[in-house]
Parts: sequence; C-alpha cells; structure tokens
Amino acid sequence: MMNPRRLFLNIMSLAALIIFSGCGSRSVVFSDILSMKSPDGALSVRVGLTSKGEPFYALDRGGEPVVLPSKLGFDLMDGSNLKEGFQLLSVAPPEETDETWNPVWGEEREIRNHFNEMSLTFDKDDGAIMRVVFRLYDEGLGFRYEFPGENKLSYFNIKEELTEFAMTGDHLCWWISGDYDTQEYNYTESRLSEIRSRSRAMRLGNASQSGFSDTGVQTSLQMKTGSGLYVNIHEAAVVNYPTANLDLDDKKMVFRIWLTPDAEGVKGRMQAPCVTPWRTVMAVDDARKVLSSRLILNLNEPCAIEDVSWIHPVKYMGVWWEMITGKSEWSYTYDVPSVQLGKTDYRKLNPHGRHGANTDNVRRYIDFAAAHGFDALLVEGWNEGWEDWFGKQKDYVFDFVTPYPDFDIESLNSYAHLKGIRLIMHHETSSSTQNYERHMEKAYDLMNKYGYDAVKSGYVGNIIPYGEHHYSQPLINHYLFAIKEAAKHHIMVNAHEAVRPTGLCRTWPNLIGNESAMGTEYRAGINPGHTTILPFTRLQGGPMDYTPGIFEQDMSKLNPGDHSRMRHTIGNQLGLYVVMYSPLQMAADLPEHYERFMDAFQFIKDVDVDWLQSRYLLAEPGSHIVTARESKREPGVWFVGGVTDENERVVTFPLDFLEEGRTYEATLYADAPDADFETAPQSYVITRSTVSASDSLTIRMARSGGFGLTLRKNNCLTY
Repeated sequence: MMNPRRLFLNIMSLAALIIFSGCGSRSVVFSDILSMKSPDGALSVRVGLTSKGEPFYALDRGGEPVVLPSKLGFDLMDGSNLKEGFQLLSVAPPEETDETWNPVWGEEREIRNHFNEMSLTFDKDDGAIMRVVFRLYDEGLGFRYEFPGENKLSYFNIKEELTEFAMTGDHLCWWISGDYDTQEYNYTESRLSEIRSRSRAMRLGNASQSGFSDTGVQTSLQMKTGSGLYVNIHEAAVVNYPTANLDLDDKKMVFRIWLTPDAEGVKGRMQAPCVTPWRTVMAVDDARKVLSSRLILNLNEPCAIEDVSWIHPVKYMGVWWEMITGKSEWSYTYDVPSVQLGKTDYRKLNPHGRHGANTDNVRRYIDFAAAHGFDALLVEGWNEGWEDWFGKQKDYVFDFVTPYPDFDIESLNSYAHLKGIRLIMHHETSSSTQNYERHMEKAYDLMNKYGYDAVKSGYVGNIIPYGEHHYSQPLINHYLFAIKEAAKHHIMVNAHEAVRPTGLCRTWPNLIGNESAMGTEYRAGINPGHTTILPFTRLQGGPMDYTPGIFEQDMSKLNPGDHSRMRHTIGNQLGLYVVMYSPLQMAADLPEHYERFMDAFQFIKDVDVDWLQSRYLLAEPGSHIVTARESKREPGVWFVGGVTDENERVVTFPLDFLEEGRTYEATLYADAPDADFETAPQSYVITRSTVSASDSLTIRMARSGGFGLTLRKNNCLTY
C-alpha cells in the first residue's frame, strides 16, 4: 500500500504534467508546490514530471521565459536510464539562506550568499533514487543531481548526461567551440543559429585539441536575448566528475550537456552517495550584473584550509616572454636528440648559448623586479629535459628537481630572498600526469627547501595516461590532487592548460590562478575585443593568469624572424590590470621595454591585486568594460581600468563611488589622440586633475585601446 505522503505528492504532481507537442513548442501547467522564487521575487523556477515520469524544469524572470521546459536525467552505460519512469517521492519545500563569507583574496572583502533552496527526490519502481536540488539567487539558478547512499544505484557509470537548456530564441552569443582539451580560442560573436557554420573555422592547431561537434560550445556561454536579458550558462564545483560542454540542437534552440569522456568512453564513474557539479543559468537585465555576480563562487564549498596565513596575492615578473617570443629558449643544448633523465650528462654537452634561465639573466630580472616593488619572479626552462619533449607524448620528460648546469638554484634563491623577491617554480608536466604524480612530493619538498611558495604548472600536449583528455574525470581528480598536495606544503598553484575553473578557489584558495583560455602568449593571434569578453565567460569561474603588460607590440624587436604585431595599445594593457581580476598579476614584458616607458609602467607598479570592493561602471560583452576597485593594500585608493574592442570609443562614467566630501588626485594613463593599435600603439598621455564624487569623467579609448586611472585622497575637504 502506498504511503500517505507519496499519495499526496502524486496527486499534487498531476497538475505539473508537461506536454511536449510538435514543432518544438512546449506548453506547461505547473503545481504551486513545485515552484520557487528568488529572494527578490524576480526569478522563478518550476519543476515537475511529464506523463512519462520525466523530470523537467523551467526558469522565468519577471514573467518572461528564460529557459523553456527542459528535461533532466541520464543514460547509463549498462543500458538503463535515469530519465523516465520516475515518481515524486518527496519534496523539501523552499528554505532561505542568507549569509556572508570572507574570501582569502578577491574582488571584495565580503560576499553575500543569499538564495532559496528546494530539493525534489524522485524514485523508480526498481529502487533507483535521484534527487535534484535547486538554489535560486536573485541573479540566477544553480541545480545539481544527488544520489543518496540508500539507493539501488551504489555504483553506476554515465553514458550521457541529458540536462537540457531550452532557449527562447536565436540569441546573440559569445562562444568558443566545444572541446575536450582546450579553451585556447578567440571568442566568436554570432547568433546561436550561426554556430554550426562557424565552429570549424575557429579550431586552431593547438598542442592538444578534441572538438566533438559542429554545434558544440564551451561554458561559460554568454548570451543576450532580443529583450535585453543577459543569459549565461556555466557550471560550478566540478569535483570527481568530467567537465561539461554544451551541444546545440539548432533547429529547436535547445542545448544539452555534453560531458568529456574518459579513455574508455565513460562520462562519469559514480559511487553513491555522490553529487554532480552545479548547472547554472544566470539571467540579468544589465551586463554589469554579470560581472558583479558571485553565483559560481557561492555554489562551491567553504574554505577547506584551516590556516590561510601563507596564501597571499602576487604581482610578479618572469623569465618567460623572451622564450615565448623566440628571443631565447627553454632548452640548454642542441647536442642531444633524445634525453633520458639520469642518463644524459648535460655537463658534457655544449650549451647553445640561447638558454633564457641562466643564472646571470635571472639575476638581472631579480634586480629589476626588486627595484620596482614586485613580489616574485617566475623562471621557466630552469630544469633538465626541455630538448626532447614537445609533441612527443613522452611519459618521463622532467623530474622537476634537477636544474640545468647554468642555473644555480641555491645561490639564486638566496639572492632573490636578499632582494625581497620569491622565485616562482615552474612545473611543465608535458601532460604526463602520472609522471608528475610520481615526482610531486619530491618537487614540492624542493620548493620548501629553497623557499618557493608558488608554482606554475603546465599541461601542454596530449594527456598521459594515453587516451585521456584534459577535461575528463580522471584529470579533474588529478588537478585537485595537485592543489591539495600543494596545500600540505603551503604552496600556491597557478595551473596552465588545466581545466577551466568552476569556483574551486573558494574551497582551495591556494589555487591563485589558472590559464584555461587564450592568453597573451598567442601574441598577434589575439583578436581585438577578446578581453572585453573574457570577464563574461572564462572569468566567471575564477581568475585568469592572462599575463598582461606587453608594451612592445612589434615582435620583430624580440625575434627578427617574427614580423607579427600585437593588436593593442599600451593604454589597453594598463586597463587590463583592473578589468581582468586576478590575485596573481604579471608584468609580462621585458625589463628593457619597461625602461623605455617608465612613466606608464608606474601604473603597473602602483595597481593592487587584492580589493576591498569593486564597481562595474560600464560593460557590454564584446564591446567595452570599465571597472573600479578599491585597494585592500591602500584603503581609500581606487584604481579604474577600461578596455574596448576594435572600435574607437568615448566613455563617460560617474565617480559617485568615491567618498563624499573629499577631493581626490586623479592620475589618468590614457590613449593619446593619435593612438591606434595599428598605427600608434605606444602613444599615450598622462594627465593629473582634482576630482570628487560629484564629478564624471569622459575618456577616449583608441581602437583596441584602454586606460588606467588612479584616484588618491587629498587632504582637502569639499563644501
């Protein structure tokens, strides 16, 4: 006999049946018990079952549909499914949570976590139980699947996750092609219906690249509806689960989750009790609200590190750009065609004389970084093995502890510490995660011995174990393992070519940086406007080590064989230090280039990398962004940054975020009247004025230009 609660819920859910009719239309009648509003009442999520027992949800904003009724569930590898035949077992009605938490570093000192939550538990006659938890914030929805321990589903493997996002129209979108291995693409602005025709042309010859569909895209996907809503689809807290792409049915305008498979084609190996990542949909009426949202961070678990005193923001330089541009090399010699660590004696080989990470050159960088107030210096190419690694898919390339003969690790660390500089270790894994794990403990011990407290890890090339992808479940577990092990050694991690971040820096704040997008290393390959899109997409999940600050745009000045030119102004590069938030910011150019523009370099020296509060003054994806942030190091001092796309733009914004009754000295580093990314990229002007909270500023940005602005309190009061 059915229990009374089950009977009651079944009766109530009859009103929530969904009918899918022809031509892609979806009409729904919902029960009130299966709906929930956001704390401010603007958003509403509705959940139910179809007549076939298929779970679904829909999302509205102010009565306007954002996500049309969309199915939930899974197909499993054993041929069974978790998509139909469900009954509603129980409902945990909406409950409100309103709390605040303090990030170790961030865009503000305090984050509000305010949401309403309800969960629905579904079961099947065979004993399979699946719960779906919904959290509704003022700016968006998060939902995930949970599988309790008391369940027929003790072990199960996922064939496909069937979560849908049914769009209301052919939205404008900013996207990169779906891929299992890389996010290093320029973004495309198009209609959803144009993705199919433009996807293949986007795919570059990356060191590892695995596209899966001409209609596949990656999250975070930013869209704009015809009515002016900004809709963003992403995921949060990806732990022990593969990264999700989205695949579009471009006839119905319905996205479906497309998970990264492992080497055997499994898209998730699950053991109850377990949960999936959160699926997120943001829906706001102002682009600035996308930038101010902390939805992804809030859906992650609180900080797991008890003592965080050793974690700190870093402004750094690096022996890096000269290798990227071909001015020097990572390798030490041309004499050895096949390196076998432990057997190759570099001291018997002839150095080629172009090795960047030599002791004298590193000392030169240390001197410059120390003289100008930087915290740290990254050194790449310091360790044996670089002669024989790229493109080989070779398991044992590096041991992460053996320096080249011309890199005196002990004396350099002593010298750096005397100068107030810490060196940043570089661990290029060559994508052999099994090799990195076998050496990781000794590598971290070496860092502790010499006082390194941060590491840049890299995952260039196809993954080993063979057949795995950068975004598959085993690799997700590897990246988190590295972060946890680093935390035991009080080491901060900046992972390149790893998975895109999904807010895990809240739980593990020693993850102070990621790449996971097309950054400065692509030089002339970066389209103007790229950095006006990244804060809406890639940066939604966490900060990016974009490596800004390139003042010399002509690559032939570094490498006579490279006649390309980067497409930005100096003003644009300054603006990025504020617009592109990261607690790890690099001044990426060479010391000798900064010495030519010391007055502009002053902004990079002054700008903070950790903030008390942030204001997003102007924003439109693919067009322009102007952001203001109050320094945590110097409370009361504000920095403002602006960047624009390939169009010249004049922007006006108020200074009403300043303290009333005070005047401020404004130092503006702006594009000069003749500045242009093609004809005069190094033309800038620096002006000083006195301003107050009642003022507005009007600033011209050149094509692919920008500006940096410093606002410091005067002693004068206004009356």
